[in-house]
Amino acid sequence: MAPGSLVAIQIGREAEGQLDSVPEVRAVPGKGLEGDRYFRGEGSFSKNPGGGRQVTLVASEMLELLRSEHGIALPASETRRNLVTKGVSLNDLVGQVFQVGSVRMKGVRLAEPCNHLERLTQTGVLKGLVHRAGLRADILDEGVLRVGDPIVPAP
Repeated sequence: MAPGSLVAIQIGREAEGQLDSVPEVRAVPGKGLEGDRYFRGEGSFSKNPGGGRQVTLVASEMLELLRSEHGIALPASETRRNLVTKGVSLNDLVGQVFQVGSVRMKGVRLAEPCNHLERLTQTGVLKGLVHRAGLRADILDEGVLRVGDPIVPAP
């Protein structure tokens, strides 16, 4: 895996509310990102069982493809994903342990787009982001994530 970088951090303070960009955030295993709706168990899908609800990632390159291939300019904040990356294939991280700055994470599954996302954004997002909407991950170490952090394989 070539090193990538964390280009934005987004926190949703309430279910279906807008996501706010922050320069840094504390990541807590078993909880998520401090201040986010899922950290408090208040996200739209918080009651659904299974892993991969602690943090979500989306690649900025996939948003560029959505624009060039489907004519949809979707701001990163509207993807409903917490971490925006550049230079790393998120699909390749399913089942892998990786590190964002000093925080280790494990890729659990793809964050496929759903009708809920399309309802909150615009028609065509669902089709345009199939297998490109990002990664759901669990946090393995507590620590602070910062915009600009490298994304690398875990040692």
